[in-house]
Amino acid sequence: MTADTSTLLDKAQTLCDSRGARFTAVRRKVLKLMLEASGAISAYDLLDGLKATDLSAKPPTIYRALDFFLEQHFIHRVESQNAFIACNAFSDSHQLQLFICEKCHDVQEVHSPQIQQSINDQARLNDFQVKTQTVEAYGLCHQCRLD
Repeated sequence: MTADTSTLLDKAQTLCDSRGARFTAVRRKVLKLMLEASGAISAYDLLDGLKATDLSAKPPTIYRALDFFLEQHFIHRVESQNAFIACNAFSDSHQLQLFICEKCHDVQEVHSPQIQQSINDQARLNDFQVKTQTVEAYGLCHQCRLD
C-alpha cells in the first residue's frame, strides 16, 4: 500500500467518524482496491479483488459499498464505462471532468473552474439548476500517443 493510499484511507475514516458514518472493514478493503486500481474499475472487478481476501463476498456487498462511497463523495461513477474511480479530493463541493484514454482506459480526474463556470452560466441562462456535473472527454493519454 502506498503512502497516498494509506493517507486517503485515513482521511476517509476521519470523515466518516465526523459524519457519524460507519467505515467498516469491508468498506475499507473495497476503497483500498479502488485507490490502488489504475483507472476506472467495475463492480465485478472489485468483487473479484475482494474475494481474494473474503471468499464469501457477494455482489450486494460491493454495491452497498459503492452506494456508501458515492454518498460520502469518496468516488465518482464513470457513466460511459459503468465503472467507478476513487475521488482524489473526497469533497462534496466540486464538480469534475474526466479525461478517459480510449487505448489504455486510464481515467484522470481534473477540475476546471472555467468548464464548471461555463456549465453554470448556461444553466442559469436556461433557468436550470445543476445538481451534479460530470464531463467525460475521450481521447489518448500522453503515454498512448507515444506508443
